[in-house]
Amino acid sequence: QVQLVESGGGLAQAGGSLRLSCAASGRTSSYAMAWFRQAPGAEREFVAGISFNAGFTNYGDSVKGRFTISRDNAKNTVYLQMNSLKPEDTAVYYCAATVSLEGPSRFASRYDYRGQGTQVTVSS
Repeated sequence: QVQLVESGGGLAQAGGSLRLSCAASGRTSSYAMAWFRQAPGAEREFVAGISFNAGFTNYGDSVKGRFTISRDNAKNTVYLQMNSLKPEDTAVYYCAATVSLEGPSRFASRYDYRGQGTQVTVSS
């Protein structure tokens, strides 16, 4: 059983930056990890994913070029650096994990574990 705890959310101005962290309770070196987000009244959206060894990353079209996902397996932590924030980035951001030696899936149903989420609010 893996528990995921997100941190780093908060309020930012448009054009600003935030860095989210997701700390896992156990070793995640064989896990693909991802970030999803969900705004009020909207469906859950894939933001970014990273393979178990960080050899492969992928991004949602709306964040490509602005967000960067990374991981530190020694710390069992995955990060999401968010730059050039826009008001439409406002959402609850969730970290997810699943045992996988393949590339990260864009589908939330493929992940076995999910954190409680952290709120990101971007003001215009």
